[in-house]
Amino acid sequence: MTTILEGTALAQDISCVRNGTTPTPSFRAAVRRIGLHLAAEISRHLPARTIDVSTPLETTSGTVIDGTVVLVPVLRAGLGLLDPFLDILPDAAVGYVGLKRNEETLEAHRYYCNLPPLDDSIVIVLDPMLATGGTMCATLDLLKDIPHKATYTASIIAAPEGIAAVTTQHPDVHVVVAQLDRCLNASGFIMPGLGDAGDRLFGT
Repeated sequence: MTTILEGTALAQDISCVRNGTTPTPSFRAAVRRIGLHLAAEISRHLPARTIDVSTPLETTSGTVIDGTVVLVPVLRAGLGLLDPFLDILPDAAVGYVGLKRNEETLEAHRYYCNLPPLDDSIVIVLDPMLATGGTMCATLDLLKDIPHKATYTASIIAAPEGIAAVTTQHPDVHVVVAQLDRCLNASGFIMPGLGDAGDRLFGT
């Protein structure tokens, strides 16, 4: 399943992060706001259970998330989405996966992995750019061997090729993106894209 977000305020922030002259602090702030949109959308699909809540006037029914949520930012660009997701899902645990794409082969190579227990958890993989899908699929390949309830991915910008790769190789994963772009270029970069999200987030 794939969900592509819509909204005027969201589109304004997408335009901000696309702009090559946007300074790093403004880029980070826009990424954070986009992350809130993504987190709110995914939170709509999380399982829920009913609890009793005592207001100052009476007892009523309330709702809580049924299960543990684990956020998995893909280093390093995924860190830009971590804080907004924790704002929406403050009780979530956090794991990290480090992957680097070989710019010649476009294959992802893992150099780091630190995950909390995933038993009965809902896992949300955070990676701002879903280009070829190689990095995301490598992360999902790692996760599929660890029992858990469900998997979501959250990205700011995706190429059709990346979405196709993820949904073909991992049809049970719910892909959520803020913006679907036109295509990949010959070097495997999203067009029109926003450049290197990690470099722009961290000013490198």
